[in-house]
Amino acid sequence: MRGEIVRVSVSSQPSTSSQGSGQDDYDTLGYVFMWGEGIGNGLLGGGMHKLGSITGTKLDALFPKAVGSSVVLDAQQISCGSKHAALVTRQGEIFSWGEESGGWLGHGINADVPYPKLVDALNSCTIEFAACGEYHTCAVTQSGEVYSWGDGAHKFGLLGHGRDISHWMPKRICGSLEGIRISSVSCGPWHTVLVTTLGQLFTFGDGTFGVLGHGDRKSISTPKEIESLKGLKAVRAACGVWHTAAVVEVMVGYSSASNFFSGKLFTWGDGDKGRLGHEDKEERLVPTCVSALIDYNFRQIACGHSLTVALTTSGHVYTIGSAVYGQLGEPRADGRTPVRVEGKLWDAVVEEIACGAHHVAVLTSKSEVYTWGKGANGRLGHGDVEDKKSPALVEALKDRQVKSIACGSSFTAAICLHKWGAGSEQPLCASCRQPFNFTRKRHKCYNCGIVICHSCSARKAYRALMAPNPNKAYRVCDSCHSKLSQLSGQSGPVGKAAKKPWQDVSHERVDRPKAETKLVSVNSQSSLFPGGYVDVNGHWRQGKKSDSSGHVIPGPAGLLTWSSTGIMLPFESANDLMLHASTFQSKRGSPKRGSRSVSPFSRRASPPRSTTPTPTIKGLVSPRVIVDDLRKTNDALSQEVLKLRTQIDNMARQHHQRELDLQRKVNEALALVTGESEKCKAAKEVIKSLTGQLKALAEKFPDAKENTRLPTHEGGPIAKCGWGADCFWPYG
Repeated sequence: MRGEIVRVSVSSQPSTSSQGSGQDDYDTLGYVFMWGEGIGNGLLGGGMHKLGSITGTKLDALFPKAVGSSVVLDAQQISCGSKHAALVTRQGEIFSWGEESGGWLGHGINADVPYPKLVDALNSCTIEFAACGEYHTCAVTQSGEVYSWGDGAHKFGLLGHGRDISHWMPKRICGSLEGIRISSVSCGPWHTVLVTTLGQLFTFGDGTFGVLGHGDRKSISTPKEIESLKGLKAVRAACGVWHTAAVVEVMVGYSSASNFFSGKLFTWGDGDKGRLGHEDKEERLVPTCVSALIDYNFRQIACGHSLTVALTTSGHVYTIGSAVYGQLGEPRADGRTPVRVEGKLWDAVVEEIACGAHHVAVLTSKSEVYTWGKGANGRLGHGDVEDKKSPALVEALKDRQVKSIACGSSFTAAICLHKWGAGSEQPLCASCRQPFNFTRKRHKCYNCGIVICHSCSARKAYRALMAPNPNKAYRVCDSCHSKLSQLSGQSGPVGKAAKKPWQDVSHERVDRPKAETKLVSVNSQSSLFPGGYVDVNGHWRQGKKSDSSGHVIPGPAGLLTWSSTGIMLPFESANDLMLHASTFQSKRGSPKRGSRSVSPFSRRASPPRSTTPTPTIKGLVSPRVIVDDLRKTNDALSQEVLKLRTQIDNMARQHHQRELDLQRKVNEALALVTGESEKCKAAKEVIKSLTGQLKALAEKFPDAKENTRLPTHEGGPIAKCGWGADCFWPYG
């Protein structure tokens, strides 16, 4: 039953934490840790087993585990559903992964995704943050537009598009939102609430228990403003399963001179188990202020299955609702009235809260994460499955700089900041060797990973090695820019660069026979990319080519690097990074004067010395000229290979896009067929019911059947039925 479905709750607003702000943003990287149900080897944690599948045993993670990825992700905000998650990067890109059902991942295909994957349909938008519900996902852009996608076939207007069909690709919500700028969104299992920049509240979805706040229990398939809050400014909102909560600014004060705005807590919907905080179990059809907390100034709200959690501007946490599993955070709380969570938080300043189905997570100003409530599946991160009735510190994250937190129904996530190079370890730019200061900011090269200043990384290039999206330009150092430009053809054909000193030939050039070119094998990979190879996406890879596809994971400390298995691993210090960077550049750079040539002739044994006088250059072709010509031939062939690879790349992308379009059309057709089938089934039931009623009337009034007998029609009489219409009577 719907009432029993576990709530997926998450604070979908951007983090209010001060961690990672200011100048630190230039040399830090946000990466994700997750723990709880299915994280041990499930889709959310980077495993390859499908959640709930028969072939693989689902493993839970009792401690925080780093989320793997095939690219470097600079996560800024994360949202969690029951079996999927979505994150937003600093560049405004949105990635989603997990179990696929109904299209809530937004990739347009019915396939599970084990690692964060870019939502290509929103590649042209700059995403601010995302919110995940039980069956759908929403995203808000920098311009205030909101997109939704997922399973919309539940006939409750869950996606806000006015039609009860699923959308496997993100679609913008228009209608009543035209010209309105959205600032935040929160998703419940069956409804969604939007907050505008002007403080308006819009809701849509299933209206059971008055959860939409419009004064009735009707479902709405398009966003509708809550009339009772007009004139007030809502700043935050959160969705439970069958209740909703919001922080609304209200003018308070004893005189006009001392008036100020204060955030008050409003709740509405199902009042069972005291989740609304009104000291009763009655439902509320419109937003109602929680009088027990009228004296406090709130700034954030989160909702669980039968729980409401609120955060004040002073950093105190209050809980409302059922005391089951100890989710209120106070062992002596009975759930009748709102209670302040103290224990280990009595002297802490909480900056962010998040709520799952039956557990709570908070982030303090000291970058510490505390959790309490239901401990099943290890969702609390304490290494066990025991319930906690009071806040307990997540020891595994004690030494990390946590920026933001989020909760799914039975798992938890945290974004931690990762230092590319601490100021004490690397005070100088890796390129110009000038010290970093207030005006000389730190940046990282998205190709080789070194930390450089702004002037040394002013240019951007496509297909950087660590770029989340190879089709987008990212900041790189000057050396990497020239190499990537050659690969993409931006700086002219490959191999047309200026000659190195060791390439100079003072001899007269003599044309060689074409047959001589067959004596030398052309190896474009070894000549263009010494010490590595280029993959099918045009990315340079260090080491020997391998068929295994690597993934990127953040290490517990230090810096990131590629291992021989293709996995991104940590450096122990910034010095290791500089050593790796210098080695990386030396392997990719051009040979210096006196270095051994990379020509295939250098690998061949020298012929035995002869005592015969050597002919003059006028009579024979100089070996240097032959080597130079062969090198030019290699370069020309390499250019052709790169052009062919580019064409293959483009054709592969077009083929993939066509597959996505076809799959989307098939899914929409299946949804339409399903709807028509349900209508047909309902019509058959009505016909069957009417036939039964007619048969009952015939048995009840046999005399009337004889008196009303009319001329038969194709084997049966025509009679007057109870509604006064001529009906075919199949019983003679």
